[in-house]
Amino acid sequence: MSENIHAGDIRETRLADALGERYLAYSVSTIKSRALPDVRDGLKPVHRRLLFAMRQLKLDPQKGFKKCARVVGDVIGKYHPHGDSSVYEAMVRLAQEFAVRYPLVDGQGNFGNIDGDNAAAMRYTEARLTEVAMALLRNIDEDAVDFRETYDGEEQEPIVLPAAFPNLLANGSSGIAVGMATNIPPHNAGELCDGLLHLIKHPNASIDKLVELIPGPDFPTGGVLVEDRASIINTYSKGKGAFRLRAKWEKEELSHGMYQIVVSDIPYQVQKSKLIEKVAELLIAKKLPLLADIRDESAEEVRIVIEPRNRTVEPEVLMEQLFKLTELEIRFNLNLNVLDADQTPRVMDLREVLQAFLDHRRNVLVRRSKFRLEKIDRRLEILEGYLIAFLNLDEVIRIIREEDHPRQELMKTFNLTEVQAEAILNMRLRSLRKLEEMELKSEHDELSKEREGLQQLLADEGLQWTNIANEIRETKKQFGQKTELGARRTSFGDAPSADIVNFESFIEREPVTVVCSKMGWIRAFKGHNNDESAIKYKDGDEARFVLKGYTTDKLLAFTSNGRFFTIGCDKLPPGRGHGEPVRLMVDIGNENDIIDMFVHVPERKLLVASSAGRGFAIEEESVVAQTKNGKQVLNLQDKEKAKTCIPLTGDAVAVVGDNRKLLIFKVEELPDMNRGRGVILQKYRDGGMSDVMSFNLEDGISWQMGGGSDRTRTVTDLLPWIGKRAGAGRLAPNGFPRNNKFS
Repeated sequence: MSENIHAGDIRETRLADALGERYLAYSVSTIKSRALPDVRDGLKPVHRRLLFAMRQLKLDPQKGFKKCARVVGDVIGKYHPHGDSSVYEAMVRLAQEFAVRYPLVDGQGNFGNIDGDNAAAMRYTEARLTEVAMALLRNIDEDAVDFRETYDGEEQEPIVLPAAFPNLLANGSSGIAVGMATNIPPHNAGELCDGLLHLIKHPNASIDKLVELIPGPDFPTGGVLVEDRASIINTYSKGKGAFRLRAKWEKEELSHGMYQIVVSDIPYQVQKSKLIEKVAELLIAKKLPLLADIRDESAEEVRIVIEPRNRTVEPEVLMEQLFKLTELEIRFNLNLNVLDADQTPRVMDLREVLQAFLDHRRNVLVRRSKFRLEKIDRRLEILEGYLIAFLNLDEVIRIIREEDHPRQELMKTFNLTEVQAEAILNMRLRSLRKLEEMELKSEHDELSKEREGLQQLLADEGLQWTNIANEIRETKKQFGQKTELGARRTSFGDAPSADIVNFESFIEREPVTVVCSKMGWIRAFKGHNNDESAIKYKDGDEARFVLKGYTTDKLLAFTSNGRFFTIGCDKLPPGRGHGEPVRLMVDIGNENDIIDMFVHVPERKLLVASSAGRGFAIEEESVVAQTKNGKQVLNLQDKEKAKTCIPLTGDAVAVVGDNRKLLIFKVEELPDMNRGRGVILQKYRDGGMSDVMSFNLEDGISWQMGGGSDRTRTVTDLLPWIGKRAGAGRLAPNGFPRNNKFS
């Protein structure tokens, strides 16, 4: 019997299905409640609740401040049941002028700075709403938006704000959810108003035309936008893309022909202190040969001073190098992924976002008008009752004094509604003066006229758009380009191509000795006269490659998976210590080994070959990799590995297999390729290729004699082994090394 008691409460399901169902619910909640903003007011729930709670606390711009702890307490206690630190951090960001283009919170106290310092604790700071926040909340008490119950059912909170300000694009937003993200840069509110007004007149306006009115983002920290117009149009058309943003700088002349560069604006969301630290690190590492010094002279305004190495350095060239290597230039991504009016996440283009805002404003206008119309109808009903009372004042007084049920008697005698009768009964004696009757008639006429206007507004869509356009013009007047807050901060410029500047030509040429150990630790010693026997290695490690070059050279490494990797000799760690692992400097997988390492000689030609005896010739210039991932050159099949990489210095190629057979053929038989598996160099029945070398036929082949001797043996009569490429070859001459290697 006990087995059947709970049988109806148990539902058998696969664990994967149960987890999937719960994870889906979690991801949807994350997307809607935390990560993506609403396209209508541009806010996430935590920001919306913050502003609403501050309004309930009457923190208007004209009134005093209240402790942030009080605001945060109300938010988490009534509307947002999450941690106080997350709510306070959201509040702090809304008050930071360097983080938000149009701050929604007016902060008093330490709210952090552009160097990345944190705000003071909430018990020390105070806040109130800004005029922008008040514009977002305007008319919220006039049934302009829907409300819902809070998490505990005791309060009501708005689902969306009326938003008389285009907050989504004006302040931007960013967030990461499960499987999707959003990233919207801030824009200029006055330009957005221009775009909205144009869209009202021309609902099918092209993105090209809208970009004329809204030319690009306007970041709170200023900077220079160096993106071409075609790219900006493409980004706004797709709702995805990126903007290239640079620091704003100017040249300041000094005495004796010297100058310095002053940076006054840095890119958005770049911490000034970390930026300067990064430049200083590069300067110490000698990766900025044109720079002498950098210092921060900022007070209230950003002022970073950059000193060139000497007066001959071109400021444009120096800044191009800094733009390339530091966060003085960034790419700010745009991803217009938002929740639409139906709370469905999707990526919109610029016109769709603007139209969604306009549709919301129209909906707010209609709801406000209906709400006002209901209020007017109710007031007119009461006024009409008052006027009847004034016309029959003596009889009304008699009924109130003598009748047991005056309300019913008034309704019956003067044909009044219950509301009118109740209003007459609640009328104060002081209202019975003659002047009051005139005021009632005047109010009645005004309300009747207003009601007629509202009825016309609700019946005429064109009139509605005219009203919305007037509201947008008022917003532009309040926050547009002519105001101190609304003046554009980010300027536009053309970025010179970095390709015209060869930064490597500014690297100081110094001799170095590059040492790479068997375990793959690499370092560079100054000079070419180092005592190799005195170089120390980690326990169990020893020397493998010792190369002489210059700081201006490139180092090439060929690995067993057929990839070439490139490292600048100026970027190698110094000789003191044990150096750094090569695998940290470039992305060589742990399963791959370094086959060879050498200093790059641009005009040289290489021969690469695999363990299967396949290979080809390639220009060394074409194997140089531009990224840490390297460059795939030799393609391999299962169980094959790259075996060797040698310079092609002679007129012949010698190949020897694991079977000790030797084949020599002319170098002309090798094809030149940029990438591939190559051609057969030598055929094998068993095993594979052991070694390959390039030499001149008239010089013969030489190899080291065994037994610890320093003597070498040279064979010049090579006719028995000369053949065509892809032959099997013949057994190597007597005395050939047993390891089947030429060296």
